Amino acid sequence: MDTHWAAEHLQVIRTLMERSALYRRALAPIMLLAGSVGMIGAVAGYLARVELPRSFILYWLIIGFATLVAVFVLVRVQALKDAESFWSPPTRRVATALLPPLSAGFLLTVALCFCPKAARLEESMSFYPQNLAAFVWLPALWITLYGCAIHAAGFFMPRGMKLFGWLFIISGCGLFWLGFERPSFRIGHCLMGTYFGLLHLGYGVYLYFTENKRKSV
Repeated sequence: MDTHWAAEHLQVIRTLMERSALYRRALAPIMLLAGSVGMIGAVAGYLARVELPRSFILYWLIIGFATLVAVFVLVRVQALKDAESFWSPPTRRVATALLPPLSAGFLLTVALCFCPKAARLEESMSFYPQNLAAFVWLPALWITLYGCAIHAAGFFMPRGMKLFGWLFIISGCGLFWLGFERPSFRIGHCLMGTYFGLLHLGYGVYLYFTENKRKSV
């Protein structure tokens, strides 16, 4: 084994464990920001009647990209405020953990939205209506893969992040069992608003108040 690599790996682990409390404080504004964008996106999409399957998919891809940019800016501001390097070895580890599930969700979504073979398969299967794929199955897939990403990134973070990831994984898989008889854009936006809006806001509020309580003790 490369001793230099082993030493660097141990240093990264030590740094992540030492900064777990710092990451917990940083998570509250990140969760509140992500939840706010998710809620605004769900309400706006519902009221604007973004109801065509491909429009729904493209709309939420844009919302997801906007959320990533906003979180990136917030993390960058926090790093500058604490006089820390943004792209540090611990940050690279967390990003590496997030990347595979998020990339899988993005690539599968693009394939279902734009791949001609997927479109022909969809049209040939009477039990696989187009709106079901967009408004129920894709949100369930996004929720499940996002939960996998959160769980992986939470390896060196507070235990609550892993539990938060499991919440997404279990409930995302459970959506496949519900069997919506008449899936619609309303159901799709409500699912996205609930999971990527309300749950993030709730977890952010929990982190905010529990952190303040710890400081006052």
